[in-house]
Amino acid sequence: MIKDIISQKIEEALINALKAEKLGDLKELPQEKLCVEKTKNPEFGDFAVNVSPLARHAKMPPVKIAEEISAFIDMEDTETSVISGFINFKTGKSRLNSTLKKVIENKENYGKNNIGQGEKTILEYVSANPTGPLHIGHGRWAAMGSSLANILKFSGYEIAQEFYINDAGNQINNLARSLWIRVLQKLGKDAQIPFIGDEAKNYYPGEYLLELADDYLAKNTEKAVELFAKNPDPYNPSEEILNEMSKFGKAVLLEQQKSLLNRLRVNFDGYFSETSLHESGEVRSCIDDLKKSGEIYESEGAIWFRSSKYGDDQDRVITKTDGSYTYLTADIAYHYDKLKRGYKKLINIWGADHHGYVARMKAAIEALGYDKECLEVLLGQLVNLIISGEQVRMGKRKKMITLEELVDDVGVDATRFWMIMRSIDTTLDFDVDLAKSSSDENPVYYVQYAHARACSILRNAVSERFDQENKTVLPPFITQEELNKIINDGFDENTALFLWEDKDEKAALATRSLILKLESFEETVQVCAKARAPYMIARYVQELAGDFHHFYTFTRVLNVEENIMKARLALVFATKQVLFNGLSLLGVSSPESM
Repeated sequence: MIKDIISQKIEEALINALKAEKLGDLKELPQEKLCVEKTKNPEFGDFAVNVSPLARHAKMPPVKIAEEISAFIDMEDTETSVISGFINFKTGKSRLNSTLKKVIENKENYGKNNIGQGEKTILEYVSANPTGPLHIGHGRWAAMGSSLANILKFSGYEIAQEFYINDAGNQINNLARSLWIRVLQKLGKDAQIPFIGDEAKNYYPGEYLLELADDYLAKNTEKAVELFAKNPDPYNPSEEILNEMSKFGKAVLLEQQKSLLNRLRVNFDGYFSETSLHESGEVRSCIDDLKKSGEIYESEGAIWFRSSKYGDDQDRVITKTDGSYTYLTADIAYHYDKLKRGYKKLINIWGADHHGYVARMKAAIEALGYDKECLEVLLGQLVNLIISGEQVRMGKRKKMITLEELVDDVGVDATRFWMIMRSIDTTLDFDVDLAKSSSDENPVYYVQYAHARACSILRNAVSERFDQENKTVLPPFITQEELNKIINDGFDENTALFLWEDKDEKAALATRSLILKLESFEETVQVCAKARAPYMIARYVQELAGDFHHFYTFTRVLNVEENIMKARLALVFATKQVLFNGLSLLGVSSPESM
């Protein structure tokens, strides 16, 4: 990557300047590295290094430091200049041509790297309770998680994606009670979801359970009547009723969640049941292991974990006075299970309301004998749904806009792109009307249109043309075989030299800017993988689309001198390829026509 080369050359020049005692009081390499940044003004060059941080050590003016270091820079096919305390670099044509060649030769593998070095990593996200439809927030974690998995795989990690099913505990009993009320209503019985004010405590009032009750009664009417006859109090269902309702309800709702996630191009490698932890004895075994290491004690009739010993703000109850486990207990056992399966890195995507949970989970991991830093938790902020310019209230009341309804309305591509395009730690405003629009202001449309435009140019290059004036058919600008030679048989760098034949300054700058943006894809993927930040790819493809649209505005691709046309078609193909690679990492399609 060009920035890496510049960084290396700067360090070498700095070392040589120090040896020559040209940097005043600075006698050894500073701890902080000098950063290579893209210039704000392309007239100064493509990249710049600010040496001003060295001034306080060298006791010299920044411009003088820049001049001394610049004198030792030896970099072929690159112009350097000094302005104030900046050393500027303008990339030469052969380096730009090499970038184009690299993209064309690597195609779908362009940008792939191995910074993960095969690290065995498990990524857990969504992990919704099987008690109702997935909501809009789940959609953000789904899009973010699956995209991050794509990026990490592309960057050399061994990734497993897992959905943790919270199918045990009070929420499942609440589902069972709620579904039983709806079943009784369908049977014509006097039963209502009990509300205290606006709250339906210990019940799910969502109307989706009416449909679920219909599904149950379609095959189980006689059984429902029998169960009611044995236990006519709708608000105190028997254990048999609770088991029957919970088993049916969570199975159907989980299957609906899986179906929607598959539709959203989210494909988990596994679904892990919380119930299985209890049934297999894993929860009990985890508590025993903590007890053996002295991290468990009894107090006030409960069993406590010494989490404060490992950085938590207080100790935590893991077994209540009635003998039941807290939510934390099974969660500790689940993470313990991940570690015992051999995963070296555990990455979780949780809602921001779980921020206090991170310290206690890290504490448990350390208490169990593992490095607490193996756990990474990405805390996601909420999604605000904007319709007709106004924020829509979302909540767990009788009616709510579900993720499925959003996908039905705006489509999979728009849902995924919009959910990903902001940093996960910032609130996202999802503008439904804009997401559906065929407008340059709609980011997913803007990027997909750039890909479609590139495909259109390549199609037109090899298609017969019709001369309207003479009413005759003209041959294509280039044969399919010739185009295949450019994009499949290796790109000739000599051909690329014709990119620079145009004397139009705006066209030349647009070409340079577009190639430099293609070159930066490799770095963007690496930074994105390290930061666990898919939004960087979304931002990158928007910028690339902008550079391509700008290039197309100022540069004629077809109906120009043949060698120039071939070089520009190569650049169009390379742009199409990188747009495809970026959108693929986001799980968004790349249409060839729009």
